[in-house]
Amino acid sequence: MIKVLIAEDNAVNRELLRELLEARGYTVLEACDGQEALHMIEQALPELLLLDIGMPVLDGFAVVRRIRENPRLALLPVVAVTAYAMRGDREKILNSGFDGYLSKPLNPSALTEELDRLLAKSGQPKHSDQARVGQHGRKGRASGASGSDT
Repeated sequence: MIKVLIAEDNAVNRELLRELLEARGYTVLEACDGQEALHMIEQALPELLLLDIGMPVLDGFAVVRRIRENPRLALLPVVAVTAYAMRGDREKILNSGFDGYLSKPLNPSALTEELDRLLAKSGQPKHSDQARVGQHGRKGRASGASGSDT
């Protein structure tokens, strides 16, 4: 089963993401701040990270920067899940090292599309319930989806 780490300081947002991911058959790990996320990535080696930008201790930009600087973690696909949805925010986020972008409030179908896109990009085989399994893979940043539903 594929492991997805949710790094989000808001408990309600973490719960929503966890429920959506578990319904698709993913194993879900959770972190409440950026420092905890980095520790969990080192320990659990998830296949994908859903990362809030505005978190305490280390924000999402600092976390993704540290991931990209670490050769062991650099290929981890990272999706920004953020309330930053003004003109230019998406491009700024994608240009800072993220592989995908989802705006809050989260649109469940946009989440599904973004996960499928990133996991397929790394050549991971399809799982029976549409989740995908395999190893890290990233060949550059691509545009992500955005959503507006909760």
